[in-house]
Amino acid sequence: MTSPLPFPYGVNQFTTMPWTFEQDVENYTQLGVSALELCEVKLDPHRRVEQLDMVAQAGLPVVSVQPAVHAMVPSASQPQPSSRKERMESFRRSIELIAPYAPGAAFVTNTGPAPAGNMAEAIRQTITDHRELAAIASDHGVRIALEPLNPVSLNLETAIWTYGQALDIVQAVDRDEVGICLDLWNVWQDSQLIAGIDAAPDRIFLLQVSDWRTPRSGGDRRSVGTGEIPIGRLLHAVHNAGYWGPCVVEIFSQNVPDSLYDSDLHTLIRENRAALEQAWQEHRPAMPEDNGGLPRNGAIGRSQPTSR
Repeated sequence: MTSPLPFPYGVNQFTTMPWTFEQDVENYTQLGVSALELCEVKLDPHRRVEQLDMVAQAGLPVVSVQPAVHAMVPSASQPQPSSRKERMESFRRSIELIAPYAPGAAFVTNTGPAPAGNMAEAIRQTITDHRELAAIASDHGVRIALEPLNPVSLNLETAIWTYGQALDIVQAVDRDEVGICLDLWNVWQDSQLIAGIDAAPDRIFLLQVSDWRTPRSGGDRRSVGTGEIPIGRLLHAVHNAGYWGPCVVEIFSQNVPDSLYDSDLHTLIRENRAALEQAWQEHRPAMPEDNGGLPRNGAIGRSQPTSR
């Protein structure tokens, strides 16, 4: 049966951390996942090309990538390497390795923490770094998606925490290869989120979803439909603004007593897809007449980008 969800359904490999890379590929394919967010840390350093070949042979599109290094400055989760030069080279190697298997994919970045709390300097350096990253991405046919993180990560992983802050950086970089990773768990509490999405929908390169409860650790996310995020309303806001790219489930669930990693991961993937479809249907706005469910705010008639 055709899914009512208007986005390709994707899964980030962090969502199934207990599985091996090979299990991810096999199970995602069997479960009808149509977009893969590849996490480089799950690649075996001695078998990376073999594993990437496996993804290609499975016909599973790699639409986005979590590289080994996300920020050009050390962070709590990625303290090494320590120098900006080494981190930039690590990111370059990630693109060189994975881009041939992921044409057009969005490689996710963030600002990293502000040095000595200097957010202005962090933003300035992020702009400079992302111009360099854009050039690398352009050479390899991929894109860069800057992700604002939830305030729980402030001064640990990020110097920005709203969509508007990310958009300001992206517009200052002013390169077609640089856009935004919109993770609803990170930004759903941003009161200006929908206004920001409407202001520059073409800058959204990736949509990530999970659900929120007040976290008890840095990795405490919930399955869609089991928390506080108004998923359906936000899905429609993003779609109506003109985004037709993948909708990727990204769940972290470590250092909590009821970890989703201890559940049946096959069921987890199925239930999140069903919850997304239900949220989309339940929050579908009433139409004065049947127009096939197309958005009414100007997104009609925009060319639909190919799945990346």
